[in-house]
Amino acid sequence: MELFSQDKIYDFMGKRKIFISISLILIILSLFSIFTKGFNWGIDFKGGIEVEVRLPKPVPIGEVRKYISKEFPDAIITTFGSPREILIKMSVKKVSPSIQKDIGIEIKKLLKPIGNVDIRRVDIVGAKVGSELRDKGIKALIFAIIGILIYVAIRFEWKFAIASVLALFHDTIIAMGAVSFFHVEVNLDVLAAILTLMGYSLNDTIVVFDRIREQIMQSKIKDLALLINEAISKTLSRTVLTSLTVFFVVFTLFVFGGEIIRPFSFTLLVGVVVGTYSSIFIASPLLIWFGFNIDDYRKKLIEKEKRRKEKERMRKMYQGGVV
Repeated sequence: MELFSQDKIYDFMGKRKIFISISLILIILSLFSIFTKGFNWGIDFKGGIEVEVRLPKPVPIGEVRKYISKEFPDAIITTFGSPREILIKMSVKKVSPSIQKDIGIEIKKLLKPIGNVDIRRVDIVGAKVGSELRDKGIKALIFAIIGILIYVAIRFEWKFAIASVLALFHDTIIAMGAVSFFHVEVNLDVLAAILTLMGYSLNDTIVVFDRIREQIMQSKIKDLALLINEAISKTLSRTVLTSLTVFFVVFTLFVFGGEIIRPFSFTLLVGVVVGTYSSIFIASPLLIWFGFNIDDYRKKLIEKEKRRKEKERMRKMYQGGVV
């Protein structure tokens, strides 16, 4: 299935300054939100207590809050999934260690006027553990970026690697800016979404870079901008179809998945849009700005192919008993 004709060449690079400017504005706004509003850290990273309760019947959230606030006035109470599903969050520091051990029983006593409630889940994360998880999460992102840099540099060359990593920074900053601006809770699910976004964005970028490399070998074009336009135009249908498929799946999770999965789906929803955009309008134009030389790279590819064929010839001679 083709949404765009491969015979038509779209002038993406002719408008690269416009798209780079849009990205810079989005990055500045994202960084402004991150440094002014910060993040809404979940209990995974800052520590806390989370209790999931199922009520025997739908009850106004205000009534639930009235009973809980008698013992835990600072507790945050929300519904998720259905009016009978209640999520109670509170700081570890505001609850004594003796009560923490039996927090589920304590909640059940407080909600006794409503009926026989069912304590579905109790999560307790200490502040120290949350801090360690946050540090390990940041390290995971750093190691992922380093691994990507090495992988792309080996598969292509260092200018491709730097371009792909800068595109990943672009995607990650804008996605985290959206998380900060909309006050989405940052938990381990959001970290998983960011890592998923990096893999998705890199895959899209590699597809475009692969096509650029093929065009370098197959075409005699020496204008890098024209060659990139041709490569992106030939992969445009695949890129858009893949992105739309992922987008609709994640959008369904966002709308119908409930509160628990919403931070993950929201982050990935923004990431799919930004990742697709960056693979076309950010990663490829950076090759032009880095002064990528088609002739030099073409010579490298030809030399690499000669070495591969020579190794193959020697292997066949060895297997045939000639050497």
